[in-house]
Amino acid sequence: MTDTTVTWLTQEAHDRLQAELAHLSGEGRTQIAERIAAARDEGDLKENGGYHAAREEQAKNEARIRELTEKLRNVRIGTPPDDGKVEPGMVVTAVVAGDEMTFLLGSREIAGTTDLDVYSPTSPLGAAIDGKTVGDETSYTAPNGNEIAVRITAAKPFEG
Repeated sequence: MTDTTVTWLTQEAHDRLQAELAHLSGEGRTQIAERIAAARDEGDLKENGGYHAAREEQAKNEARIRELTEKLRNVRIGTPPDDGKVEPGMVVTAVVAGDEMTFLLGSREIAGTTDLDVYSPTSPLGAAIDGKTVGDETSYTAPNGNEIAVRITAAKPFEG
C-alpha cells in the first residue's frame, strides 16, 4: 500500500479492526508465546508437531498484525463523497460483459456482514473502473485473456 492509498471504512469496520489489532498484539501474542513455551518444554523440537503448529500460528498472527497496521495507517472513516465517481468505498452497479452486477469496490473489511460481492481496487475489474464516473465505458483483460466490456450505471457510497 502506498502513502497515497486511502482505505474508506465505516466507523463499525474501523472499530472492529482496531479491536482485532489490539487482541492480536496483546492477548493473542501472549497465548501463542505460552503455547510455544509449553511445546518447547516437551523436548525434541524436530518432531514436535505442537511446537511447529504454534510457530506457524505465530507467523500468521504477526502477518495479520502487519496487515491491519498498514490498513489502519491510511484510513478515512465515513463514506466517500456521493459524486458518481467510482472509488473505494462505493457500491457500484455496472453492466459487465452484458450482465448487470452490483458490488462494493473496496476491501472485505469494510463489507462486514453485507452480502455484497467485494472487488479490490487492484483487481482487474476494480482497476479498470476506479476513477470512472457514471455513464463511462471501459474494459479490462480477464485472467483468461478475454477483453471484458464494462459500463458504469450507478455509484453510491457504501452505508454499511
